[in-house]
Amino acid sequence: MDFKNFDTSQFDNLELNNIGQWPKAAKALLALFMVILLGAMAFYLLVNDKIAALETVVKKEAELRISYKSKYKVAANLEQFRDQMEEAEELFRNQVKRLPESHETPGLLDDITFVGTTSRLDFKKLNWQPEIPQEFYVELPIEVEVSGSYHDFGEFVSKVAGLPRIVTLHDFTIIGDIKGDDNSLSLKLQAKTYKYRESK
Repeated sequence: MDFKNFDTSQFDNLELNNIGQWPKAAKALLALFMVILLGAMAFYLLVNDKIAALETVVKKEAELRISYKSKYKVAANLEQFRDQMEEAEELFRNQVKRLPESHETPGLLDDITFVGTTSRLDFKKLNWQPEIPQEFYVELPIEVEVSGSYHDFGEFVSKVAGLPRIVTLHDFTIIGDIKGDDNSLSLKLQAKTYKYRESK
């Protein structure tokens, strides 16, 4: 089509109520406009929502694939997981056995006193402090203050760690000249043992 010789005067005085008398070029342009308008409306009304729904489904499919892979991995290693769970439960049972029963807690003071005196320490303080409840256990703090030499403190700490019941040591403070070999040093610390709390 030669646009240089295109006559635009044929579009003058066009009336909508007389479309049948329009020139072919005007009818073609109107038809093209209507096709574009109908296509846009059809896309907006029919296809647009479907595209959004498709994107949601594709996203959901990706999530399901990840979930499937994760569950497949667990299922494929189920026996191994069961064995690990049994080992963890056995370890937990053994650790719970190492926690003192209520009737055994007074004996812990005797145990700590024994390992302290066999480590050549003099006790200045050895007192229970208020219990501290936690979610699964109860802390039983013991205030300890002893005097002795630096090496005796090390021996004492090592022996406490070797007790048959679980005792942990916290908040160490050594007062005095640690270079000296005499018994002028003082050690303050907090020992903690634990009781298992049965779930209610």
